Amino acid sequence: MATVPQPPSTGNVVNIHDRAHDNLRFIRNMMEGASSFTAVSGWGLMGIGVLGCIAFALGLSAPTFADWANRWLAVAPAALAIGGVSMAVKARRRNTVVLSASGRKFLFNLVPPLVAALLLTGYLLQTEQLAALPGLWLLLYGTGIVTGGSASVRSVPVMGLCFFVLGAAALFTPAWLQPWLMLAGFGGLHLGFGAYIAYRHDG
Repeated sequence: MATVPQPPSTGNVVNIHDRAHDNLRFIRNMMEGASSFTAVSGWGLMGIGVLGCIAFALGLSAPTFADWANRWLAVAPAALAIGGVSMAVKARRRNTVVLSASGRKFLFNLVPPLVAALLLTGYLLQTEQLAALPGLWLLLYGTGIVTGGSASVRSVPVMGLCFFVLGAAALFTPAWLQPWLMLAGFGGLHLGFGAYIAYRHDG
C-alpha cells in the first residue's frame, strides 16, 4: 500500500522576507558605520566661535588669571549646548540621527580628551597652577577634535590639528600672548572652519 507523502515540517523554514530584512539591516549598519559623520554643523561652529570672541573680550578686564579662567569657563556650557543642538538639527535635516554608528564613533573619540581637560582644569585651579591652562585647553580640545574628526569630514580633523599647534605654541609663549592664541583658536578657527563647513557641507 502506497504511503501518502507528508508535507515538510515548517518548524525550521525561514521566512524569505525576514531574511531579506535582516540582510538589508546588516548592510545598512555596515554602510552607516563606514560612512562619515556629516552632522557637524558649520553654523554651530560659527556660533561657538562668536562665544570664543565674547570670552576673550570678557577676559580682557579680568583682574587676575583665575578670574580670566573662570570667565572662559562660564562660556563653555553655552558652547557645548550650541554644538549639541546644532548637530541634532543638522542630523534631523539629513534624515539621520546624531547617535548613528559614525556619530557614536565621533562622540566616543571626542569626549575622553574633553573630560581629561575638565579634570586637569579643576586640579590646576585648586593648586593655583594656572599658567598652563591656555595650552592645556587648546591641546586637549584639538586632540578631541582630531580623534573625533577621524569619523567625520576631512576639514574637522584639520581644524583639530590647528588647535593642537596653537596649544603647543601656548605652552612656550609669554603669558600676555596666550589670550590671543585662545582667541585665534576658539574664536578664529571656529569661525573660519565653521564658515567653510557650512558652505561646503550644506550647513
